[in-house]
Amino acid sequence: MANSAATHPIADALSSGGTFSSTSTDPLYGGFTRFELELEFVQALANPFYLNHLASQKLLHDPSFIQYLKYLQYFTQPTYTRYLSYPGPTLKALALLQQERFRQDILSPDVVARLAEEMLLSSIKAN
Repeated sequence: MANSAATHPIADALSSGGTFSSTSTDPLYGGFTRFELELEFVQALANPFYLNHLASQKLLHDPSFIQYLKYLQYFTQPTYTRYLSYPGPTLKALALLQQERFRQDILSPDVVARLAEEMLLSSIKAN
């Protein structure tokens, strides 16, 4: 897997004022670039109920999946953070998922409810 300083041609083109076209040489997966899929996935991590689902499927204990979560840390860089619709909750979830204790605790309905409330309040304050 790439390190946290990885760059994506799509994001690089967009951040330098360029545009993305579907004729790009980047491979497509179901019509989407890897960057677009990773962006969609990392934003889904802001949903505590989705995190609970991932934990219930035992994905949060899979070493390959944990490594993928580490790889997604590149979204903490300003170049990539700007593409996040809700950067606060998304980055908070990504940071929490780096902690083994949180990956265990998110199975608890109480933890899910508390996190959902915190994220809701933070999004209200941001607006």
